[in-house]
Amino acid sequence: MRLSLRLLNKILQIPNLCKRTAQRKESSLSTGRLQPIVLVHGGAGSIDDAKVPGIKIGIKRAARSGYKQLQQTGSVLDAVEQAVKSLEDDSHFNAGYGSVLTWEGTVEMDAAIMDGTEMEAGCVSLVRDIKHPITLARCVMEKSRHRYLAGDGAMQLARSEGFDILPKAALITEIAQKSLNDYKVRRNKSENCKLPIPPGTVGAVAIDAFGNVAAATSTGGTMGKLPGRIGDSPLLGAGTYADNEIGAISATGHGETIMRYNVASRILALVQHKNCTIQQAAEQVLQQMTLRFKETAGIIAIDHRGQLGIYFTTPRMSWAYQKGEELHSGIQAGDNQIEVVCDES
Repeated sequence: MRLSLRLLNKILQIPNLCKRTAQRKESSLSTGRLQPIVLVHGGAGSIDDAKVPGIKIGIKRAARSGYKQLQQTGSVLDAVEQAVKSLEDDSHFNAGYGSVLTWEGTVEMDAAIMDGTEMEAGCVSLVRDIKHPITLARCVMEKSRHRYLAGDGAMQLARSEGFDILPKAALITEIAQKSLNDYKVRRNKSENCKLPIPPGTVGAVAIDAFGNVAAATSTGGTMGKLPGRIGDSPLLGAGTYADNEIGAISATGHGETIMRYNVASRILALVQHKNCTIQQAAEQVLQQMTLRFKETAGIIAIDHRGQLGIYFTTPRMSWAYQKGEELHSGIQAGDNQIEVVCDES
């Protein structure tokens, strides 16, 4: 992959830009209450034009669902869980019911949720036959003495806590099965062929009026993965992180590289120690990741002052956020569609 001199210069200039921006910062926390926000993403990758309308509807629905939950309970943890549950229920997204399949034709899901107040977290991997892995991740955090459970251990907790265990193959959609079949055909033709990057992972971040943040991420993983493969989504500091002193992040993209590069931690470190805005930090880290590893990713983030970061190096990434009565959304670089919404309750 060739990078233009323009992009390289942009990467090199970001540290100085961060310092200049820091001098202009004002602390919202010292001047008044913050405006609550729920920001969601539906995965970064190659998104077919035919799928765009359904994805746009689903991503906006998730942002509104999470925001409504935040209004009702005042909990950012409730908000990100609800937003992700909405996406897990939607077959347009690679999580829950829309999960891609392993090479063996099964569904194995990962998820993580983190509360920035006490930096508590729950993570699960290799989860099968449940509708909402993100809720099981929260259950690990709140109902177990551990912070990460996988496979049989995670499923045992699900049963003991009364989760509905679905019939085998209940989460497999016709689209997922066809996608796996097509993937195998192309893969068998050439072991080294460059395949399109399907969007992977969904996530949400939120902030309340007092600066409390949370993050949640859920995924079906990568198409045709070997059984037992675990990606970046449930790994704290890689695909998911939240800390009230800095901010919250959910990542999406090439999981093996995101975990190697520790994307979430790198972004938050630039915000905390280099005085970058969350947007500048996201751009710097993802551009450098592409430069070093020739792989792509996307993130949504919110810092402790309520400033947003939305950035991706893939062709597309669906995202949406609600702030007051404004609902913002996009799917391509430069998008920012704004709608005025009203509470339906």
